Amino acid sequence: MKRLNLGCGRNAIAGWINVDQVALPGVDVVADLNACATTPLPFEPDSIDELLMSHFLEHVPNVLPLMQELHRICKADARATLLIPHGASDDAWEDPTHVRPYFPGSFGYFSQPYYWRADYGYRGDWQPEKVILRVGADDCTGQTSQQVWIRSRRERNVVREMMVTLRAVKPVREPRRELQEQPVIEIVSVP
Repeated sequence: MKRLNLGCGRNAIAGWINVDQVALPGVDVVADLNACATTPLPFEPDSIDELLMSHFLEHVPNVLPLMQELHRICKADARATLLIPHGASDDAWEDPTHVRPYFPGSFGYFSQPYYWRADYGYRGDWQPEKVILRVGADDCTGQTSQQVWIRSRRERNVVREMMVTLRAVKPVREPRRELQEQPVIEIVSVP
């Protein structure tokens, strides 16, 4: 299996191909992941089985060209796991290198069915399968998942982090609203 740890920084993982724009210790491939609109990644089409993006995507200004390029190099049904701050958490905005917030509904825009209203030239197709919302155990004691979900849509800092699972869909689906599939949303408490 070929697995990429994208934007790994100082967190290289043994057994993975560690990719970053800086040649840090443990980085196997140096590539500018923000330049995918003009510079393809050095991987063959349909050659990658799995992706990990841990606290990386929120740093990428040109996210659609990146997701399209990742779709090109991934096999059908390849999995992508993203760890990312929830857009309504202070963690999403305190770091000045973060360029955009993400919310549970953001990941549908990496799939083709969401582009039924307008064509922005994006040709990747990633189906969001699951979004796990990680909340502080002390912050939601005695509340149901539904109550936490409602609070997360109205209040800041309820959700600390999201873990998102995407699946590469090949061939690419048509941009049709009726093909949109919502991910499973799960809420978990973390210490």
